[in-house]
Amino acid sequence: MAAFLLGAVLLIVQPQIVPSRPAINSNAETSSQSVQRELLKKTSQKNDFKENIHSNGSCQQLPQTIIIGVRKGGTRALLEMLSLHPDIAAAESEVHFFDWEDHYRNGLQWYINQMPFSYPHQITVEKTPAYFTSPKVPERVYNMNQSMRLLLILRDPSERVLSDYTQVFYNHMQKHKPYPSIEQFLIKNGELNVDYKAINRSLYYIHMQNWLKYFPLDHIHIVDGDKLIKDPFPEIEKVERFLKLSPQINASNFYFNKTKGFYCLRDGGRERCLHESKGRAHPHVDSRLLEKLQEYFHEPNKKFFELVGRTFDWHTFVAS
Repeated sequence: MAAFLLGAVLLIVQPQIVPSRPAINSNAETSSQSVQRELLKKTSQKNDFKENIHSNGSCQQLPQTIIIGVRKGGTRALLEMLSLHPDIAAAESEVHFFDWEDHYRNGLQWYINQMPFSYPHQITVEKTPAYFTSPKVPERVYNMNQSMRLLLILRDPSERVLSDYTQVFYNHMQKHKPYPSIEQFLIKNGELNVDYKAINRSLYYIHMQNWLKYFPLDHIHIVDGDKLIKDPFPEIEKVERFLKLSPQINASNFYFNKTKGFYCLRDGGRERCLHESKGRAHPHVDSRLLEKLQEYFHEPNKKFFELVGRTFDWHTFVAS
């Protein structure tokens, strides 16, 4: 009861972007909405949860799909590309419901209020990259919806470490704060610093094991982040099939921007690219140190490939 009262106090009605009415019957209740209603009832002893329904028939609903990670794996690009599909309604911000205790204590009513308005035929998606590496999250997601379909986008673990560092480095630079070189994080007492958080986030098999305790592998679709950067359309086609969406996104929705050096999007005649913070150049790393990093990931990568039953074209250096 205390958690519910806290959630009620914190509940603030925010203006939401409401979609225009589609040609189909939007009043029909789907099975996902029935599940949602039962879940929301559990957050209140009085079963008096509030459904935010717009006059055009759209409403805020719990997500049926979550992009769980990985940090610096390409989650924003994946969400933007997936949002090209008319049957996707995406939350704009990272919600951090399952991994931040202050948010989780607010309950499911608070969570649903962070979602966009959508129609019964649409899939609501939220992304929070920190979910993949947060130990408590898999069980919490499972307790909310055992049928949840999860999207996980991964990159070469060594490249992801460099991207992780680069993001934090630029955040400090923008605030005019000094930040140590990447070598100071990667090396400790002359050896690779395996306690560096960015390295831990790239140990995919450890985090994947935690998710597979609660969700079968066929409920987790792994997007190849390196391929998404080089040729996005085939990867997005696979996501459409996984989510059982009609094939609406096509190759013409993507074009390569030579100035930026990566693919941008075309949507109904409108062109847009990811934020300038995406695709930043990585710091120069001594080749011997990079080889040491790649060698460290060799065995963890093999374990991950065995775990998920597929391989990825990740750089691996094996000392002779």
